[in-house]
Amino acid sequence: MELDRITLKSLRFHGKHGYYDEERENGNEFEIDLIAKGEFKPSIQKSDLTSTFDYQQAEEIVRKVMEGPSQLLIETLCTDIGERLFKRFGIVDKLTVSVRKLHPPIDTPSKYAEITMTWNR
Repeated sequence: MELDRITLKSLRFHGKHGYYDEERENGNEFEIDLIAKGEFKPSIQKSDLTSTFDYQQAEEIVRKVMEGPSQLLIETLCTDIGERLFKRFGIVDKLTVSVRKLHPPIDTPSKYAEITMTWNR
């Protein structure tokens, strides 16, 4: 059976995260994608946000991580976001989180560096 899916795409934050001192001092632009899968149809009958993936609450969780203490690795940011969301939303059976650092500090022009992680119940 195919699970229902809610996607929150390209949440954009300025954050002072990165391995290099300059990144933590000046900051960089980041984008976050969330894909939550589960049985969300029951929420329709009651118009009940507790029966679905409340993306307003999800955005608040992501914001706290991105505006929180500086992290050296985008892997750490992704793990922190995913763990908090998966703990908060028991209705979610599968969660995928992507963190993109726009304009990574490399010599070759690049749109972003990205990490994607998945949690399953």
